[in-house]
Amino acid sequence: MNSALDLNRFGPIGLVVVQSTSLCNLDCDYCYLPDRQRRRILDLELLPLLVQRILESPFCGPRISLVWHAGEPLTLPCSYYDEATAIIERCLAQHGADGVVIEQHIQTNGTLINDAWCACFRRNRIVVGVSLDGPESIHDAHRRFRNGNGSHALAMGGIEALRRHGVPFHVIAVVTAAAMEQPEAMYRFFRDNGISAVGFNVEEQEGVHTSSSMQGREREGQYRAFLEQFWRLSEADGHPLRLREFEQVIGLIQREQRLNQNELNRPFCILSVDWEGNFSTFDPELLSVSSDRYGSFNLGNLRSTSFEQAARSERFAQLWRDVVSGMERCQGSCDYFGLCGGGMGSNKFWEHGTLDCSETSACRFKTMIPVQVLLDRFEAGPPPQPSHA
Repeated sequence: MNSALDLNRFGPIGLVVVQSTSLCNLDCDYCYLPDRQRRRILDLELLPLLVQRILESPFCGPRISLVWHAGEPLTLPCSYYDEATAIIERCLAQHGADGVVIEQHIQTNGTLINDAWCACFRRNRIVVGVSLDGPESIHDAHRRFRNGNGSHALAMGGIEALRRHGVPFHVIAVVTAAAMEQPEAMYRFFRDNGISAVGFNVEEQEGVHTSSSMQGREREGQYRAFLEQFWRLSEADGHPLRLREFEQVIGLIQREQRLNQNELNRPFCILSVDWEGNFSTFDPELLSVSSDRYGSFNLGNLRSTSFEQAARSERFAQLWRDVVSGMERCQGSCDYFGLCGGGMGSNKFWEHGTLDCSETSACRFKTMIPVQVLLDRFEAGPPPQPSHA
């Protein structure tokens, strides 16, 4: 046990990713999760214990986003999340946590959204994210049901239901090699469907998905051209599309802020919990992953281990030593460190087999290339005025 550890360097908890169920109704070919065909459910009797563990810890933050994620959360009934809301509110009241806000989010493939789900989102004040890769041909190439049918039509039906009920949502799109070849089709799809908030997740090598169509320096050059074209199209017709990759960097520049760490490598900023109550910190993609080098990335189970006990364990100490060493490598070798804060541990692990390393392909896609595109655009001067002819 590491009793001398300075816990003030950790937290606060701002994001809690919870696996309500392991089951997904889709079988996307780039998914990193194993066993997504099995229906295993988080018993809501664990939820009061999760809230208690957060509130009793030295890492509790004032505003927490609890994201129902992994598998497809909507394969459970609306009543599951109604009960979850009641439990969260009751626990906060019982613990006298007046200054703590827990906001629920759901990340869904959208195929099951209907009028009943929209009503559930509204009454429980759940923030909705939809996974949608763009036009039908691009989306359905990867996001299919187990019988081989594409999911685009049903996902778009879910988005129409959200609009009909006035439920705000954002979109996360996985960018594959095929998508990069069609920047205009991608842009016009989001524009024409009134989707104004988009985040790009470049297809990655991680988990059971051991290869990616985006591997290689040639793909990195293509991605840069894709983002440049996406920006030019947005400027040309004035569609207010907020791209997460640009918004994050612009925010740092406007605040004149430089990072010396990020929430993915600062312990207990992010907490991930699987359906059995096992928990981890750092990247959510490391939850319940085992390796020869580190053993399990899980730090304990809610039933038996507090977050402070986990932070003082030898298992955590080994992970933290390598995370810190990896950040120091990044800081000493990378000009983008102040805009990144030391990379993403899961990508370091999946690409290099260790957390004690620096640059990854994911670094280049997530930070370096968007920054390069932004700087080039700023240097080019004011954008042309959109044509309304």
